[in-house]
Amino acid sequence: MRSHVAFASLIMMGLLIPSCNALSQQSLLDYVDLNSPDMKTAEMTSDELLTLLKAPAARPADLTGKRLSGLDLSGFDLSGVNLRLAKLNHTKLVGARLNGAILNQAWMIEADLSGANLTKASLLSTQMQRAKFDGADLSGARITGDLMGATMVGAKLVGADASADMRNQSMGLSRGVLKSANLKGADLRGANLSRTNLEFANLTNANLTDCNLVRAQLAGANLTGAILRNADLTSADLDTALLPDDAALAQALNLDKSLNLNQARRAP
Repeated sequence: MRSHVAFASLIMMGLLIPSCNALSQQSLLDYVDLNSPDMKTAEMTSDELLTLLKAPAARPADLTGKRLSGLDLSGFDLSGVNLRLAKLNHTKLVGARLNGAILNQAWMIEADLSGANLTKASLLSTQMQRAKFDGADLSGARITGDLMGATMVGAKLVGADASADMRNQSMGLSRGVLKSANLKGADLRGANLSRTNLEFANLTNANLTDCNLVRAQLAGANLTGAILRNADLTSADLDTALLPDDAALAQALNLDKSLNLNQARRAP
């Protein structure tokens, strides 16, 4: 028990940063009590935060490690703000501006970021399970966080980078995890999804033009109606994936070099 508490404390302080692949979602969350006051409560009101953000000396504000869970911050301007290690579980950030924000190692479980601007934001080792990003703009964002079960319907991820970080693998492969995420109609043009986990993701009608899907995990993913123009599928795992029609597949690159293509399915 003591070892679990110590391990969790290191995670919370940012001294130990488990990658999304080094520990499964369940095993990581086993070490953290999501019902604890540290993870569920806020240390300030939304009005107090707004006052802080408006202070001239606080731009961009440093909110490292702040507890902001459960607050309604919809429409707030958090551009460039440092939210590293912040707690934003169940926080409402609908339409908020987070462009250029640093959200590394933040906790954003079931947060609502519908319509938010996260262009060029940094989301490294961020916990975003079941968060809402419907209609959000994450273009140019760097994402190696856990988005398992997140909804990103109609989201914009043009030029986003959710690829694996091959430089630092001391605790496993750090990459974007979008397993079972809903990316229906998302704009992923030019995104780097190399080695990204997209197992069982809903990519129906998604625009994957010019995407790097090299070694991406697409087992069980739904690609019905997806645009695959110049999408590189080298070594992408298509086991039991639901593929688009032949015309769309013909526009992809290196389909013949993908894995388990014979196990993929075609939409009826």
